[in-house]
Amino acid sequence: MPNQTTTRRIYFDHTAGKPIDSRVIEVMLPYMTSSYGNPSSIHAFSQEAKQTLEEAREKIAKLINAESKESIVFTSGATESNNMAIKGVAYRNKNRGNHIITSSIEHMSVINPCKFLTTQGFKATFLPVDQYGFVSLKKLEEELTSETTLISIMYASGEIGTIQPMKEISKIAHSKNAFLHVDATAANGQIPINVQNDGIDLLTISSNDMYGPKGVGALYIKKGIRIEPLIQGGGQEKGIRSGTENIPGIVGFGKAAEIAQKEMSVESKRLEKLRDKFIKGLLDQIPYSFLNGHPTKRLPDNVAVRFSFIEGESILLSLDMMGVAASSGSACTTKTLEPSHVLLAIGLKHEEAHGSVLFTLGRQNTKEEVDYVIDIMPDIIKRLRKISPLTPKELKE
Repeated sequence: MPNQTTTRRIYFDHTAGKPIDSRVIEVMLPYMTSSYGNPSSIHAFSQEAKQTLEEAREKIAKLINAESKESIVFTSGATESNNMAIKGVAYRNKNRGNHIITSSIEHMSVINPCKFLTTQGFKATFLPVDQYGFVSLKKLEEELTSETTLISIMYASGEIGTIQPMKEISKIAHSKNAFLHVDATAANGQIPINVQNDGIDLLTISSNDMYGPKGVGALYIKKGIRIEPLIQGGGQEKGIRSGTENIPGIVGFGKAAEIAQKEMSVESKRLEKLRDKFIKGLLDQIPYSFLNGHPTKRLPDNVAVRFSFIEGESILLSLDMMGVAASSGSACTTKTLEPSHVLLAIGLKHEEAHGSVLFTLGRQNTKEEVDYVIDIMPDIIKRLRKISPLTPKELKE
């Protein structure tokens, strides 16, 4: 709830979770009331659910230009998809090699499975990145060996916005016959993804990150690639992911993919304009303010900035008092007081990382909302700097 300072409510935290599109809700409702068949049964109710399941699978495959809908496996979300890809490939190919390569800025649902596998006899390499968050291609080539079975690199960072050069990464991976897994959670639905052209073997996507319902996601697995299932049971999803399918969620996921495919181009251009206005408005007005991530090769929704001499948490509380929701980074890491591993990986000092704030834009955001935040931020930063012991005297005057 907004506090007593204002009744205004502005949501700039879309990387943590996007609102469900009303058109998505509309198609989901029948599958929570009248159409409740289990797609694994054989009667008419079941066949209706089965048809709906396959239609959604087709829409998601089309969005990423998968070679067929059969390459899409439904999961409970991006975390499960990442675990399924990393552990599934590692276990399936352990007789061929025991080495995995990932980057130092991946989401924790990639980093932690890789760390876990090191307790199971596997080796994991965490590649460094440059100041913008780009993976070191030279280091990737150096670390890649005949023992490397999997490389897992995100398509783009939801925290700093930087978009990785996937085609170049793919070429390097395949030069030693390693599989390439890509976490596209932050990118999918915002920028075009073509798994065939990019040479991607496995791709993680999430419903909630493209205005669909929470609790459903998918893993694209290129035809011919086999992974070890993490969940055994009744054999749903071709035995790769057992468990009764979440039909309402999957229907919503499919609709969200359909909408994204139709509207992505226009909406991304609109967000890019708002993003650039937002960044310029903040950096031009506020001294000792900086952009995190690459200035142009970044997601259209991402405004990741940092302010010297103060902490991001204080800025977020001040913004919340003014009716604005933002974040200090990944929603999955805000429970700790430690600075973001992503920001440290791009070379920021602890105090610099602590001063970072992430605004992520969405479909409902307007120019007026961006102008409002640009207008209130200088006073917020000035007030916080006045009470910070780190602030130079000249900035307190």
